Amino acid sequence: MADDGLELLTGPRVEPLLRAAVEHQGGSLLTWSLDHVDSVPEQSTTATYLARIRWAHGERNELLGVSARSGDLVPSDERAEIFEDGTRKVAVWLYPHDPDLAGLPRAAFPELMAETLSGVLPRPVTGDQLRLTMIGYRPRRRAVVRVDVLDPREVFYVKVLRSKVFDDVHRRHALLRDAGIPAPEVALATQDNLLVTRELPGAALARALFEPGDPCTAEELVALLDSMPATVAALERRPPWSDAVGHYAKMVAATLPELADQLARLSARIEEELARYGAGDEPTHGDFHEGQLRVAGGRIVGMLDVDTIGPGRRADDLACLIGHLSTIQRMNPRQEAKVRDLLARWVPVFDRRVDPVELRLRAAAVVISLATGPYRSQAPDWRTQTVAMVRSAEALVRQVVPGR
Repeated sequence: MADDGLELLTGPRVEPLLRAAVEHQGGSLLTWSLDHVDSVPEQSTTATYLARIRWAHGERNELLGVSARSGDLVPSDERAEIFEDGTRKVAVWLYPHDPDLAGLPRAAFPELMAETLSGVLPRPVTGDQLRLTMIGYRPRRRAVVRVDVLDPREVFYVKVLRSKVFDDVHRRHALLRDAGIPAPEVALATQDNLLVTRELPGAALARALFEPGDPCTAEELVALLDSMPATVAALERRPPWSDAVGHYAKMVAATLPELADQLARLSARIEEELARYGAGDEPTHGDFHEGQLRVAGGRIVGMLDVDTIGPGRRADDLACLIGHLSTIQRMNPRQEAKVRDLLARWVPVFDRRVDPVELRLRAAAVVISLATGPYRSQAPDWRTQTVAMVRSAEALVRQVVPGR
């Protein structure tokens, strides 16, 4: 099996590497802990580390990133510092200087962000008039930063993208907006691949789920997806989550080997059963879940993260939502009851729109993909969460596949 670097970057042997990288930049590593892991089995691993570093000007908390590969480094690795231990080379960087996200430094510092927004605000602002909040950072992939302008009061979301996907993502936003879909308005696109969008109205469905009453109806969820323009189906096809169920099963098994046989059987059964369904040519969102929707007054008023729109099957979108709702973590009993009630009423509506068997198989595949999350984010109870997700996927398959 090819050495993808997972063992090196998640074990104690990484410490000398981190120390050398920090010393190379003039600092001294005081403490460190693993923060986030992205692994492609047998190919590559990228990890980030929370580090306390003593610099000449004082101590600071920093985020260090490291990428290791089973084969040769890729060209963008050269934008990081390259270290070699005699057997392999790794790329190391200090946040925000991610080698694949050229615009991240601009999005990380209020002064630079204030300069960036000067063309879209009614008057210039300074860095101390902005509040930046990192919403999500996938090293070497993307980041999203919330920018609160204090005066005049306005909120923007900044997508920090890789150069190879930037134009495509920008085009997708425009396509949906022109068709009347409530996607985010692009306020600014920069040369270093920042897509600045204005905040949509309403509240996140992920939060509204737990408020009194229904946040929206199942019929409206289906109608929103069905209202996407036909031109979406002419875009480049992106594989649905279910196409990669075997890949994600291996990723989970790499962190919990005791689940390897169970995951192999489960993913094989899902692949076997889904083989009878075609690729589909309906306009689809591609990553449709409660975190992507804004609601107000019991209605949907916005749809986020439209980067993945393209041709596919409606069951993929609805299964994605079911998979996410089925795996929400750290709910109290009242919240669990609310989500169970919504699923009990929403799923029958989805069953009338798509094949019920297909829906559950694809939802199970989504759950397996999500089961990589607790380990990647280094959740304290990641083992318990992961096992629970695998059981949830198995329960979905058991509903529709006899003998499973």
